Amino acid sequence: MTTALQIIELFAGTNPDGEPVVERMQVRVNEDDSVQLVRSPAFIKGIASGDTIKVNREDPEKPSFELIKRSGNLAVRVFCRGDSTKLSDQLTPQLEKLGGELDMESPRLLVYSIHVSCGFAEIEQILNSVCDGANSVWYYGNVYDPVDGQTPLNWWQDILKPE
Repeated sequence: MTTALQIIELFAGTNPDGEPVVERMQVRVNEDDSVQLVRSPAFIKGIASGDTIKVNREDPEKPSFELIKRSGNLAVRVFCRGDSTKLSDQLTPQLEKLGGELDMESPRLLVYSIHVSCGFAEIEQILNSVCDGANSVWYYGNVYDPVDGQTPLNWWQDILKPE
C-alpha cells in the first residue's frame, strides 16, 4: 500500500524581525506516525531526503522534529546571487551521474540530495568546479552540527563501514 504525499511544516529559524519561519516539506506518513522526507529541505539543518523523522507539534509556532533514521543522503544547498539556471545546467548532470537528484530549484537556490557513498571528495570536486565562492556558494545541510555549524555529525561513519 502506498501512501499519498502530505505536507508538514517545520521550524526553520527566525526572520530578521525575530518571527518564526517554517519550511513546508513534502513527506510520506508511516504507520507509526513518523514521516519520511521526499526531498531535502532548503533551510532546515540536520536532515535530508529519505530521512525518517517524528514531528513534535507541542509548539505550533516552532514545530520541531526528532530524527528516527537516516537515509544516507547528503543535503547540498547551493546559493547564488544571480539566476541559478546556469549553475543548475552545469551541476545537475554531473551530480545525476553519481545518482544525485535536484530536489528544489528557485531563482537563487538549488537543493540536491546525493548518497554519502558517492564520496565527499568527488561531490565536493564537482561543487567547487562550478561554484566560485563569490557569486555562488554551496553548503551541506546535514553534515555539521546545526547549532555550531562546524562540528561534523559523523552519522556517515556507520554507513561507510566496510562489511
